[in-house]
Amino acid sequence: MTTTSERLSEAPARDASKRVSQSVFDGSRLRVVLLVDVFDGAQQQFLEAYEQLCNQVASVPGHVSDQLCQSIENPSQWLITSEWESAPPFLTWVNSEEHVRMVEPLHSCVRNTRSLRFHIVRETGRAYETDAPARGRLQTEVRIGDGVIRHALTFTVKPGTEDKVAKLLGDYAAPEPRVDDSTRLLRTSLFMHGNRVVRAIEVRGDLLAALRHVSRSPEVRAVEEAINPYLEQDRDLNDQESARLFFTRAALPAVHHVMVDDRPEGTRRALYYPAKAGRGMKLAELLAKADSAATDDPSSPVLRSTVFEREDVVVRLVDLAAEGADVDPLPRDPAQAAELRELLAGETARMELVTDRRSPEV
Repeated sequence: MTTTSERLSEAPARDASKRVSQSVFDGSRLRVVLLVDVFDGAQQQFLEAYEQLCNQVASVPGHVSDQLCQSIENPSQWLITSEWESAPPFLTWVNSEEHVRMVEPLHSCVRNTRSLRFHIVRETGRAYETDAPARGRLQTEVRIGDGVIRHALTFTVKPGTEDKVAKLLGDYAAPEPRVDDSTRLLRTSLFMHGNRVVRAIEVRGDLLAALRHVSRSPEVRAVEEAINPYLEQDRDLNDQESARLFFTRAALPAVHHVMVDDRPEGTRRALYYPAKAGRGMKLAELLAKADSAATDDPSSPVLRSTVFEREDVVVRLVDLAAEGADVDPLPRDPAQAAELRELLAGETARMELVTDRRSPEV
């Protein structure tokens, strides 16, 4: 009979975190699951590429272990699981140029992949009981979400083309919001600051299905082709590898989301925080703490906040309670504000809203 390393809490459900629905900053261990579909006949090539990758990953700070599994029903299906001390070191690695180079050998033998990331909440079995302290923390609270997945993309355009790009991105027709019976696009907000573009999307259902749906939309395809000449990073959307590399580098994952219960949507703002090299995750964590505190303050105008981070790019997307309300780019706490300033490579900037489109839920 197995036992549980950390017993289910006796506290009622109302004590679970209801405001912070998403965060990578609670210090709990992370389980990453990668589902891989290998081309027929390429299993040995895949195995050799994995062995090379595995040796490199072993030296990445925060990495604990890996498992490679092959399906007993379909030899083309593989499963890679890895464990990490916490989410930030994994995200720092997976969103780096080093990772882009590391996984390059896999792409010639893999048809499709899907990555899933989970904080570990409970464990069972004697092995987990005996070394629980050494293995690290489990997630202490069950998060209460709103069923919405938040993600962003960011890229830069050639200086001097900002007005042309803003017009193209602001004028195109929105894609069909319904993806399938279980997935729907809810909102797309597009901001610019200087030559940096940030597109934040909200999806109910399957994020990957929504991203594929958007990329295949004739309206979106046309505007993506139109802005190609203005991009600082060259891409060819007709070349699968070129498009994959561009969108891999453009991904700007959400690392924290906090909300106030039972209040309507407000005015949307976005702020850009250029971080010093290697300090983006720490900067995002400080913003997450500040916004979590702000939603507990009745006088704060913050209704919701999402912090996105990739390497030295940190973006804070905030919904405010009143039309015309504004938000301080720095935490109210003087010590936190001073610490955040030390992590900045440049000035914090309020981004310009280009378009904000919502689709009604049905």
